[in-house]
Amino acid sequence: MTETRSVGEGRNATLDDLVALLHAEHPRKLDIVVPAHALTVRGGDLILAGTDPVLGPDGVDLTDGRYTPTALADEGLATKLDIPLAYLRRTREQDLPLFDANVNAWLRHPTNHGRSFLVRALRGRDGDRGVARAVLSDHYRPVDHLDVLMAALDGVRQAEESVVVDGCDLTDRRMYVRVRSDAVRALAPGLLRGYTSPFTGLRGADNPTVWAGFEITNSETGCGAFTITPRLVVEICRNGMTITQDAIRAVHLGGRLDDGVIRWSADTQHRATELVTAKARDAVATFLDPDYVQRTVARIEQAASTPVDDPAATITQLSTALHFTADQQALILRHFIQGRDLTCGGILQAVTSAAQMLPDADRAHAMEAQAMRALHLAATA
Repeated sequence: MTETRSVGEGRNATLDDLVALLHAEHPRKLDIVVPAHALTVRGGDLILAGTDPVLGPDGVDLTDGRYTPTALADEGLATKLDIPLAYLRRTREQDLPLFDANVNAWLRHPTNHGRSFLVRALRGRDGDRGVARAVLSDHYRPVDHLDVLMAALDGVRQAEESVVVDGCDLTDRRMYVRVRSDAVRALAPGLLRGYTSPFTGLRGADNPTVWAGFEITNSETGCGAFTITPRLVVEICRNGMTITQDAIRAVHLGGRLDDGVIRWSADTQHRATELVTAKARDAVATFLDPDYVQRTVARIEQAASTPVDDPAATITQLSTALHFTADQQALILRHFIQGRDLTCGGILQAVTSAAQMLPDADRAHAMEAQAMRALHLAATA
């Protein structure tokens, strides 16, 4: 069995760590639009043949070669070729020749004649195999993490607000950057008066402070738009509450790309990063506004005070509705008990504190993003 690969990842990284990871990866990036008939799978690897070389800083780099897919690239193949993902995963794990046969047959199928796909890859080092990061639509126009990060931080700087980067995550799917302002804060006694942090033992009754902030996310691999989402942070425990309905988004879509290696023009990149900078500047003005923070806290507190009479049943119900796993459900219940707050606000805090414990950054962020829905589901149960 040939296993999928994963590119460099970071969980709870510093800003310096994230920048170093992105800089190390950048020179190896390859974007190429390939006709379906020019793609082949062999031994579970993606084979590129007849593609153009790339002029790099150290000379001409060949793009033909063998690229081991990430799990995400396998998902892209399944989606583009309309192969059930669970079945394709099973063939990779249990019968690699069957994996090859299925993918190759559909790449050559008449329904895919004339189709092309954008393959985002990393070239291999010293003759080693490369990595196929994603298989995407030939209409997808990515804005890379490093460009997004620099442009967003420039927008924050232009807004002249004092902030800190509160932590970063990098996965095959997304980059996450959490930004916080200690200067913009609000008191939330209605939310925190009965809460005790399971991490520090500190009581919300003694310090019901929440900080204002936001989270920057971006995907280079088709897993979502560039997004800036407001986020409140509880001082005593660093629980984060993302307000997803107020998020600012920019979708990575454009016109059809021509076949061959893509060399993004300076003008194209400049327009994309200008948009990111402007949205980051707008996010600071909107989400770090004290009135916005007070209104958001008041809205949360309306639902948070509702008592929870049957915590186990309530958490089971909302976990089913939000598609949390059994392990996540058990973790939320444990954090609810440790938090000692027998209200819907305690449910909210249990979801956000449990999310901090997940080693998988994508699962952690998805779980935190559902915390407000969990609050309202608990309040209406």
